[in-house]
This record gives sequence, C-alpha cells and structure tokens, in this order.
Amino acid sequence: MKILSTALAAVVALAAALPAAAQEKVLNLYSARHYQTDEALYANFTKATGIRINRVDADDAGILARLKSEGAASPADVVLLVDAARLWNAESQGLFQPFKSAVLEQRIPATLRGADAGQGSQWFGFSTRGRVIVYNKLNVRKDDVDTYEELGDPKNKGKVCTRSGSHPYNLSLFGAVMQHLGEPATETWLKGVVNNMARAPKGGDTDQIKAVASGECQIALTNSYYLARLMRSSLPEDRAVVEKVGVVFPNQATWGTHVNIAGAAIARHSPNLDSARQFLEYLAGDSAQAYFADGNNEWPAVPGVKTANPALAALGSFKAETIPVAVTGANQAKVQQMLDRVGYK
Repeated sequence: MKILSTALAAVVALAAALPAAAQEKVLNLYSARHYQTDEALYANFTKATGIRINRVDADDAGILARLKSEGAASPADVVLLVDAARLWNAESQGLFQPFKSAVLEQRIPATLRGADAGQGSQWFGFSTRGRVIVYNKLNVRKDDVDTYEELGDPKNKGKVCTRSGSHPYNLSLFGAVMQHLGEPATETWLKGVVNNMARAPKGGDTDQIKAVASGECQIALTNSYYLARLMRSSLPEDRAVVEKVGVVFPNQATWGTHVNIAGAAIARHSPNLDSARQFLEYLAGDSAQAYFADGNNEWPAVPGVKTANPALAALGSFKAETIPVAVTGANQAKVQQMLDRVGYK
C-alpha cells in the first residue's frame, strides 16, 4: 500500500509539473472577426470538444503582419479573415498549410475554397456576402444599375461613389470582372467608373450607402451585410437611410452577382493541429454556420442551411457567380496595375 501511495504521489507531482498546454487542449485563434454573436460560437465549440480557445483579435492586415513577424515561432493554429483577396494573399506568402478534410470537402462548395494541388485546400469559406449596388430611389431607375458594367456607362456620369479601388472588397470584385470580361475590357470599364465618379473615393461601404441617401452621389457599391446592418438597426437615422435607397443584385441575366467570403485556414506552424482541424470542421456544422453567418448578416457557405435573420430574408435570393473566389484573389495584382493606370484612387 505504501509503494502504491508513493507511486500515486509521484504521478500527481509529475502532472503538476507539466505545463498547462500539456494538461488541456487549446486552440490559438487569430481572428479578424469582431462580432458579439461569435462569442456563443466559440463557447459552444469549447463545450462540445473541451478545447479552450485563446483568441487574438486584429484587422486582416495586422494579423498577416503578426504571422510574418512571428515566423516559425507563431502560436497561431487557425486564422480567420474576411475577404478572398486577403486569404489568397496570405496563402501566396506561405502563411497557411494545406489539409484534407472529407467533412469540409463535402459541405463547403469547391468555389468557396482555396485551390487544391493534391494536398488539400489551404483555406475554406464559411460565410458569404454579395457585392451589391445601391441607388437613390428618387433619382435613379433600377434598370440603369442592374449590371456592374453600367457603373462605367456614360449615362451614369457624375453619379457613382465608392470606397478606395484598392480596398480588398473592390479588388475582389474587379478581379471577378476581369475573369468575366478579360483584361482590356476590364481596364476600359474601370476608366469609365472613374469618369462617372461624383467625388473621389473615400470612407467605407456604410459611408457609400449614406452618401446615396443624402444625395452626395446616386449610385454606390457595398457589401450586402453593411446594408443589412442598417436594415436591422433601431436608430431612426439608419431607418431613414434605408427608406431612401434601393438595392440591386447585379448581373442576374448574365454571370450573377459577385460573392465574397469570410474564411479560415490552418496556420503554417500550428502547434495544435488536431484542435485546428476540429475547429474548422465545427464551423461547417449547421449550428455554427448560423452563428457564423448571422453574426455579420451574411449567408451560410454550406448550401441549405437556414438562418433566422430578417434582413437576409428581406433581401431575398439571387443568382451568384460561380467562378472560384480563389481566382478573384489571384487577379488582384493585375487589377491593381489597371487601377494605377486609370487613376482609380
């Protein structure tokens, strides 16, 4: 009995001496998402798996800079970013690692994943948003803005406002347009958009919507979730903005509306690979998809998953483009050169 007690005491002492990481499963998450509803998403993952999440919050650029500076010593396991161009950029810099998952390959459409060179994709999209056109209902006819091409049509001269052309949301859209129209036609179109500007590009997408409502401009580009936020707001000033603007999902008669993603990847030097895999597969589950999408008024990436978001229901269904989002990211370098040539700030 004394020998057994001595052995047990030795085991307890050894366990106490082990570092905390060896006693519990953890996941180190670098996230560019900052939505309160995501707290429930993370809490439910820990409850289901016992894996504790350590989270670092920053914007996309800050996260990528941190990953590069940390190098092989980085503790990051999973990286959450909110744009296909940013995901592609991080992949091209060698910050992610490919992996295969039957769950993710079955649930996430191929168009919403990174390219697979045989070892698996390096990132997966988990929610989607449309790049839509909003217009002043009093001064603009919907038929004059129901395609992206019409943003560069002379009939809309002096009416268009956007955020910076070099912002990743626009780079992704312009990369998609280049894939559809080809390089020469896309550069001509971008020059037309510049010629149609009501004022120099500035602000974010919400600022563009408000500029349309105020009459500063008549037509603008925005991600759908910015409009959905205003639609769900209880503030009278936000309600007034929504009343004044119309929304159109462009190119319904041709290739469909440009769709972008929020997505996740396993960091190249992940020290907790099993936890990282479990987390990404968890994000593809029905309940997580609803949390993940509703937290930012987006649509689930997994087909058929329903949400209770009233703004998404009000926006309705639409035809989305089917080109891989990875292609739009890969086109961004050429697009940026076009922007410089046509003077799109």
